[in-house]
Amino acid sequence: MGTFVRLRRLLFWAVAAGLLTTTAASPQAPRKSAPRLEPVAETRLLMEGINLPNFQGLQKLLKEKPADADAWTFGRGQALLIAETGNLLLLRPPRSQGQDPWMTHAMDLRAAGTRLARTIAARDYEGSRAGLVDLTNVCNRCHQTFRVATRIPPKE
Repeated sequence: MGTFVRLRRLLFWAVAAGLLTTTAASPQAPRKSAPRLEPVAETRLLMEGINLPNFQGLQKLLKEKPADADAWTFGRGQALLIAETGNLLLLRPPRSQGQDPWMTHAMDLRAAGTRLARTIAARDYEGSRAGLVDLTNVCNRCHQTFRVATRIPPKE
């Protein structure tokens, strides 16, 4: 009977080792595919809800040199939100024609917003005012290309 118990234990450990080896070597579940980027808001909502209020905030902020660090930081954030809108626009090119200029204008918006954010972060008042003019021109060029009736006025 002692031999039977030893054989049973040996069989138990062999099965257990086999299960552990099989479990450790089993293939992992297949990776999920990368998430698909898709637009959910209309372009007009992005313009009226993100770009316009942030642009108007920058115009107000840069009428005079910001007095404190918090104002500069807030202005930088406003410029970066406008730049991020450029990324969002890249997700929603026109379906029929004009895709190439759309992409160019969206990248120009992203670049102008990013440059302005960097200039504001450096607390360069004159450079920031010039960057805001550049941003205004980028917006208006796109609106002109796509015959959008909205014209962004130059800063006061």
